[in-house]
This record gives sequence, structure tokens and C-alpha cells, in this order.
Amino acid sequence: MPERPRSTRAAAVPAVLLTAGLLTGCGAGAAAPQASTSPAPATASASPSAGATAAATLGGPGTACALPVSFGLAADWEPEAIEDPENPEFAALTRRGPAFARCEVDAKPAGHFGFLRIWTAAGKGPARTALEGFVKAEKKTSGVTYRETVAGALPATEVTYTAHNEALGEVKEERAFAVATPRGTVIVHLGGLDSDEHRAMLPAYELARTTLKVL
Repeated sequence: MPERPRSTRAAAVPAVLLTAGLLTGCGAGAAAPQASTSPAPATASASPSAGATAAATLGGPGTACALPVSFGLAADWEPEAIEDPENPEFAALTRRGPAFARCEVDAKPAGHFGFLRIWTAAGKGPARTALEGFVKAEKKTSGVTYRETVAGALPATEVTYTAHNEALGEVKEERAFAVATPRGTVIVHLGGLDSDEHRAMLPAYELARTTLKVL
């Protein structure tokens, strides 16, 4: 299948901006994601996930990131754990509101410019409360809309909004969902270089949402 043409903006952005991630570690030493042994469950309503199938499972024992949840990972998306996210020295990169970044999944090997990032917030409050704090901590957001949904079989809250991309001088679409677990709230966030890239990556995000399980 031919690679999706990249947007003109994406081609023009300096390489350093396209490869920028958080403080990932565990690269060469991390175990490979486990192969998925069951198909992703169908979504509750029509969504972009119809075009994505799980090539691996992320979050369980032996995968690249130790998380309170697991979910299906789209083909060629590369996960890597965040090193020492609660270190105050790295707070500007690894903390957003009540949440700390635990894992980022790079979409570049799949032909896109963006990341799926997994954050956790301590405590047993409602998932929406943590998600609201997460969004409020991001600068220059607008059009923030929350809705109640499901992630796998769990109740979840999802948010869509736009954020100002200073590198491109424009706004871009963002979204995230949050679920409460016995080990705190898990937030799965999808960004992207621009709105076109964001939309192209939605199948991988929806795959994560519809296959999510608490460990």
C-alpha cells in the first residue's frame, strides 16, 4: 500500500521539530511489544478505528511500557518508556497538570508526524477531573469539548480541542481520553504536527481506545 502523501507543511518543518519527543529511555534495552492474540473489539459507534488492526499489545508484562492498562498497538507505531518522569528537573516536559508522561508511541515509522502519549495521574477521583486538569495545563487551547464515552468496556471521558502550534503559527486539533483504574487515572493523548496529521492518526488512537483493558 503506497505511503500517504505528506502535507506541504510537514515537509517544510525542520527535522529537529519532527523528531522531538519527550525524555524517552529504555530504547535498545526495552522488550518488544507482545503480539496481540485476539482481534480488537468492535467500536460502539462508527469511528476511524475501522481501518486499524492491532499488530501488538502495549502495557502488559514484557512490553515496552509498564502501564495500569493495556491496548492494541497499530502496525509500525514504536513505543518507548519515559525515563524518570517525576524528576522535577524534567517537569516542563513530563508533567501536565496532575498527570505525568509514562510512555510515548512514535508514529514516524508508520509514515506520520506525531505521537500517542500515555499519562497517569495519581488518586481515585473521577477520570474527568484529571482530564480537565490535564487540558487546563496546556497553553493556548480553544474549542474544548468533553463527552462521556467508553474505552474498551470501561466508562471514559474524551476531550477534543485545538491548540496553538507556535512552530507553524496556526492551531491544530488534539484529543485525549481518560479512564479511572485502581492505580489512578490513565490519559491517552493524540497530538500531531498539524490537523491533517492528527486526523490521519485517528485510527491508531481509536484502536487504543476500543481495545483498552485494565491490568
